[in-house]
Parts: sequence; C-alpha cells; structure tokens
Amino acid sequence: MDARPIGMFDSGFGGLTVARALIDLLPDEDLVYVGDTGRYPYGPRPLAEVRDFALQITRYLVDVHDVKLVIVACNTASAAALDELRATFAVPVIGVIEPGVTSLVAATRNGNVGVIGTVGTIGSGAYQHAVAETHEHVKLTCAACPGFVEFVERGETGSDQVHVLAERLLAPLAEAEVDTLLLGCTHYPFLARTISDVMGRDVVLVSSADETAFTVRRELEEWGLARPPADPPRSARHRWLSSGDVAWFRELGRRLLGPELDHTEAVSWA
Repeated sequence: MDARPIGMFDSGFGGLTVARALIDLLPDEDLVYVGDTGRYPYGPRPLAEVRDFALQITRYLVDVHDVKLVIVACNTASAAALDELRATFAVPVIGVIEPGVTSLVAATRNGNVGVIGTVGTIGSGAYQHAVAETHEHVKLTCAACPGFVEFVERGETGSDQVHVLAERLLAPLAEAEVDTLLLGCTHYPFLARTISDVMGRDVVLVSSADETAFTVRRELEEWGLARPPADPPRSARHRWLSSGDVAWFRELGRRLLGPELDHTEAVSWA
C-alpha cells in the first residue's frame, strides 16, 4: 500500500477529462491536479519552453506534494518532455499519447485513422512515431487545430464560431475518409459533439482519457503503489491548483469535471 497521492498536470482544463476517468476508475486514490492556466495554451509555444514547464511542474509535484506517480495530462507536454521526465524522476511518469494510440489502432475498421491536436503536438511528430511503433497497417492523417483550446478555456464549446472553425480544420480528415479519429488534446473531448457533427456519426471519436486511466491502474499495480480499498470506505482527497485565476478555474472546472472540484488553490512559479 502507498498512501501518497497521484500527481497530474495540464496547461489548463483539458486534463480534467483524464482526472474524471481516473476518479471513476480508482475512487480510493488521492489526486493533486495542477492546471497551469497562467501560461496556457501550451500548443503554440516552442517545445523547449513546454519542456521546461513540464520539468518545473513535475518537480513541484514530487518535491512539495510527494506524489507517487505523475500523469502528464497534456499532449503537447507529453510530446515535448515525456522521455526527459522519465529519465529525471524516480516515480513513474505516464503520458497520454501512447494510451490514445493503442485505442486508435484497435478501433479502426477501414485502416484510415486520424489524429487532431495542437500545433506543437502535431508538429512534434510524436503521434506519427507512436502509430508507426504499433506496426499496424493503418494510414494516418494528422491535422493541427489552432483555436480549439481557446474555445474550451472560454467555456464556448457549442458556439457557431467553433463549428465553423471545426468545418475548416477537419476538412482534410473528411477527405481522407478516416473512420476513427483520436482527439489528441485533452481539451478536445469537450468539443466532441461539434467534432462528431462535422465528421459524421459513423466516425468513431477516441479520447485518451479512459485508456490513460487503465494504464495508470496497471502501473500502480506493477510498482506496488496502489492504495487498496478502505474498509470502511474513505473519501478520497483531491486537490486542485491553478497558476491563473483560481475563481475562474473553480467555476469552469466544476462545470467540466463535476462536484469533486469543490475548491481551488493558487500556485505560483515566481
């Protein structure tokens, strides 16, 4: 048994999709979530800068909160820093790219698959490499979707403007006749209805959140870090931290995640 919490971070609210899946799958585990809203979005930033952010936040989670495992709940940060984080820290570090790709190649029916993500994530080639590493016979089409994150962060997930943007950005994927589309940014599941309307109901949308949660469970068990169910049952403790406006993070985050996000703390990198 290891009673230490799990650490998780994202540039803002997107990682809450992973947090939701983790809370549902592992209700006994405590969680410390850092939303780096003071520096979002990560997508347009140079990968070297994102790598520095990821190293800083992971060190904070390990040194200050004594977490037993870190989830990089941000595709851009996973692409920029995952290997270095694993080499730097003694705790297991899990990204969202490999779990998402596992689900993507398993779900396709015609072999035409797609990935959408931020400019940084798609430009890094991380998804292209991860799909190639599966050695599955699939044809991959990737598209960067600048603007999607900002709509989610403003809480505008169903506006006409985001629908028009989606029609333009997703056109290459429709032309490629993909039957399975990986939402390669943890913010994008909040736009799933719009994306599905544009792509068509026959296209399967894959989120990395559930598969990442299953990966976390396997890692905890393999490393002997899992917290066994308490008897009598206990209420897991979740801490939510934001480097930006904490009131805004709590208000929008609670709408996106649910009642577990009941309090937000400030964190500063100064």
